[in-house]
Amino acid sequence: MVTVGSAVFEFATATRIVFGPGRLSEAPALVRGLGAERVLLVTGKNPERARGLQKALEAQGLVVSTYSVEGEPTVDVVRRGLSVLAEARCDAVVALGGGSALDAGKALAALATQGGDPLDYLEVIGRGQPLTGVALPFVAIPTTAGTGSEVTRNAVLGSKEAQVKASLRGPQLLPRVALVDPDLLIGAPPSVLASSGMDALSQLIEPFLSARANPLTDALAREGLRRSARSLRRAVLSTEPDAEAREDLALASLFGGLCLANSGLGAVHGFAAPLGGMFDAPHGAVCAALLSAVLETNLRALRERAPEHPALPRYRELATLLTGHEGASAEDAIEWVEALRGALRIPGLARHGLTLERVPELVTKARAASSMKANPLPLTDAELTHIATRAL
Repeated sequence: MVTVGSAVFEFATATRIVFGPGRLSEAPALVRGLGAERVLLVTGKNPERARGLQKALEAQGLVVSTYSVEGEPTVDVVRRGLSVLAEARCDAVVALGGGSALDAGKALAALATQGGDPLDYLEVIGRGQPLTGVALPFVAIPTTAGTGSEVTRNAVLGSKEAQVKASLRGPQLLPRVALVDPDLLIGAPPSVLASSGMDALSQLIEPFLSARANPLTDALAREGLRRSARSLRRAVLSTEPDAEAREDLALASLFGGLCLANSGLGAVHGFAAPLGGMFDAPHGAVCAALLSAVLETNLRALRERAPEHPALPRYRELATLLTGHEGASAEDAIEWVEALRGALRIPGLARHGLTLERVPELVTKARAASSMKANPLPLTDAELTHIATRAL
């Protein structure tokens, strides 16, 4: 019998989570407290955003080298970063940026002590060898509210050759410190808030419906869903500064990361991994385009093939959490998600290059994605095809 919300589980996360407005100022002392002397500071495509942190680290007596990740991280990006890290003889890694910078930083900290090539340890397209030993101390500081990468034990890397994204995975990828400062969202473009916020929303919904859901992640998902539902639209569409909305989005993202790391995801991210490799598409926008189609297809499959499945009543609870209305139906959750995507003006997958002709290729790759394993139930190729075409 399938169980959801099982009381048999384990929970792993960063050694220390530091949350709150203005807490970026604590980062230099935290890094120094890890015993670091020479730091690799990994940034996003605009390294100027990290200049203040770099100066503050140097004021602590740390020697700082920088490495900029201009797009979503690839195997080659990590290879180049490892060369920079080794040449500078860094003994710690700090990443400040969105999910791309954080994933690259995690990979660099873990692989620096491993030897070999990233493909030796990458799942799906690599050799999938387990990571061993102890990673370099790593501090993750997100500047977007979407991926939750600051508290997950995987790093997603793309491969241009294989046209797919895959993960490095292991406890070594958990940061020693995750520092989440909602003030770092100030000035983020509405499009970034929208796509990253929808990513966080999907990372709360999928673990809540996951075949691996457990009571601890359920509690985090419920709280994160309430906060995302009340603040995401407001944060994106409002022209006024809103500290409460920033805090809600930062917490929703953090909770989503904790949930996905410990309960898995589902078909949304099963599709997102190959889509990110096939096209130059923002991860959050891809998840947003897929979310309602996956919810609809999973609901129909559950009703047709597993009417006693414990995920079914969770759809009604999900609808209540999103809409705020007791007695909301499962369909209300799907309609709410689709209406939110429309309000945030997030386009379908065709905007990123997906065509009907490439749907069979996408379905084949999605079926093999690790995230599919936690979907409430296995989906048929016809159902996967329906999701992809509906999300166009």
